[in-house]
Amino acid sequence: MRNIFEVQFAALFLAASLAQGAAADHIGIIKTLAGEVVVERAGRFIKAEPNLKLYLADVINTGADGKTGLILEDDTVISMGFNSSLALKSFQFQPSEKKLSFIARIYHGTASFISGQIAKLAPSLVHIETPHATVGVRGTHVLIRVD
Repeated sequence: MRNIFEVQFAALFLAASLAQGAAADHIGIIKTLAGEVVVERAGRFIKAEPNLKLYLADVINTGADGKTGLILEDDTVISMGFNSSLALKSFQFQPSEKKLSFIARIYHGTASFISGQIAKLAPSLVHIETPHATVGVRGTHVLIRVD
């Protein structure tokens, strides 16, 4: 009887560990930056640096002298200009399981998007939200400015 409980506990522990690891996977990195760039993550502010891993729900903010380039796991490239703020709201890139999604929200500033694999495989699942509209990305390059 004890062995059954030990096996069940071990299985539960393994499942929880795998779920936590899957949720903690990064979705991209900060490739380049200049000036002030900060990542807001779970209420904390992290000074950005090259190769800093990005996670779902991160908000990237550039200062008056800041700009940055991001690369996501599907090869999407995002460039942000001065005084910009962008949230990574949704990102799924598991093409073999047909789980694809990319939603970003630009609150203010400028951002340039060069679409990656998600836009090629499922263009209707790529969206960029602004305070007044949602942009569906069907091409390869979009530039957005939000005042």
